[in-house]
This record gives sequence, C-alpha cells and structure tokens, in this order.
Amino acid sequence: MSDTILVGVTAAPVAARSVPWAAARAAALGQRLELIAVVGGAVGAVGEDDVVHTAEQAAQSMLDEHAEQARKAGVDVSTRVERGNPVAVLVEASESAALLVIGSDSTGVGSTRGAHGIRITAAAHCPVVAVPDLDTVGRTGVLVGTDGSEVSAGAVDFAAAEAARLGETLTAVSVWTPMPIPGPLSGYPEPYLDDMQGVTGEILRNALAGVREKYPDLEIVERVECGYPSTIITELAQDARLAVVGSHGRGAFARLLLGSISHEVLARLATVTAIVR
Repeated sequence: MSDTILVGVTAAPVAARSVPWAAARAAALGQRLELIAVVGGAVGAVGEDDVVHTAEQAAQSMLDEHAEQARKAGVDVSTRVERGNPVAVLVEASESAALLVIGSDSTGVGSTRGAHGIRITAAAHCPVVAVPDLDTVGRTGVLVGTDGSEVSAGAVDFAAAEAARLGETLTAVSVWTPMPIPGPLSGYPEPYLDDMQGVTGEILRNALAGVREKYPDLEIVERVECGYPSTIITELAQDARLAVVGSHGRGAFARLLLGSISHEVLARLATVTAIVR
C-alpha cells in the first residue's frame, strides 16, 4: 500500500489551507507528501514555449514555498510540475497515492464548487479529501453519512479510523426520505413514518456494528434523520472537523457522476470532506 499523500496545488488562496492539512496528516501517520502543480492550456500558439516555461518556473517556485513549510513539520516532501489537463494528470497520479488532497474554492454552504474538483474526485483511484477555503479551527467531531450500502461501508471505516486517531467523536447519520406523492397531501400515515424511522435506524446500527467492535473506546453518536441526505449532511457538517461520504466506483458512468449525494455534498462544502469508495 502507498504511503504517499498527493496534494494538487494551485495558486488559489486555499492552498494555504490544503497543504498544511495534508502535511499535518502526513506527519501524524508517518507518511510522505508529494506536491504537484499542473501547467495546462498549451495550444501550439507562436511564442507559447516561453509562456509555458515561465509558468512552469512560477509553479515550481510556488511548490518550493509550500514544501519548505511542510518540511518544518518533519514531513518528507517531494514536488513536481506537470504539463497537461489537471483532471487527467491528478487522476493518473492518484493511482500510486494513499490519499489525494485538493483545495476547493468553496467558502461555505452558500457557495457552489465548480465541476473541476468533482471530475477529479469521480475518477480518482484513491480516497479524495477536498479542503474548502474557510476556517474550521475549533470545530470538533467526525461526521459520516451512511445508507448501509457497500459503497458507504468504506466511508464508515475511513471516518471511524480518523475519529479514533484524532480522539474525536464519530457522528454517523442515516437519512430517509418520504416517498413523494404527486398532488395535495395532508400528511403521511404515522405507521409509515415510524417504520421508516425504525428501519433506517436498524440499517445504521448494522453499519456501525463492526466499528464498535474494532474501536470499543470510540464515542459514537447515531443520528437518524428525515429529509434529503445531502441537505442533512451539509447542515451537520458545518460544525464538524471532518465529513466523510461514499461515492460510486470508477466505472464509465461513474467517471462523470459521483452519485447524487456525494456530488451535492462536494458541490457545497461545509467543512473538510473526504470522499471514499
């Protein structure tokens, strides 16, 4: 298994948050850090070679500055500058990484993340952590969303390991959504609502059974909520140190879509968020 945390670095201000986050994790786990910047946009125009060379020099200088700060934390750091499409380059590089960290221009739930990071996350070969451009200092707890599926099982395992490592409470949430009924409706039958709540609670308990056995000292909070999953997870994530969700695999269609829930959570980041498959 790889011991490298790969960080996609750009000139965006969020790099001042994403690189230190990755460096702190690398230091804690004894892993190495690789910082990568991608210079793209070459179309073969006259004089373009000089422009590309200047861009590569600037990118390397940027990486050197970030690397110097990471080394002060005792982390083994390497850097590289690549030419090409950032999505393709980072996806290929993720094949040999334990974790890929990317910065997001999201500054909270009121802002929308563009498709760039979503494409990277959908096609990456390893878990991806998206770091938003907002201050999460003082937040506590690890939040994970689960529906009991095989896809979300990896998210639960990742979240539990992080919560145990950080000494944080793990909050696991399962969300059920009432069946939509066209036309006017005065309300749902109470037996239906109670059963949906109960069934979802059972799914959540089953999803956490292995976690409780593996981490007997881990404080776990179970939450069963009624609503739309991405909305609930995003709301709860505003107070969390880390949020974790699962995504679909790397099939042809999954390269374009993460799955509606993980896609929507990533599009409106409320905290540092890991997407695990």
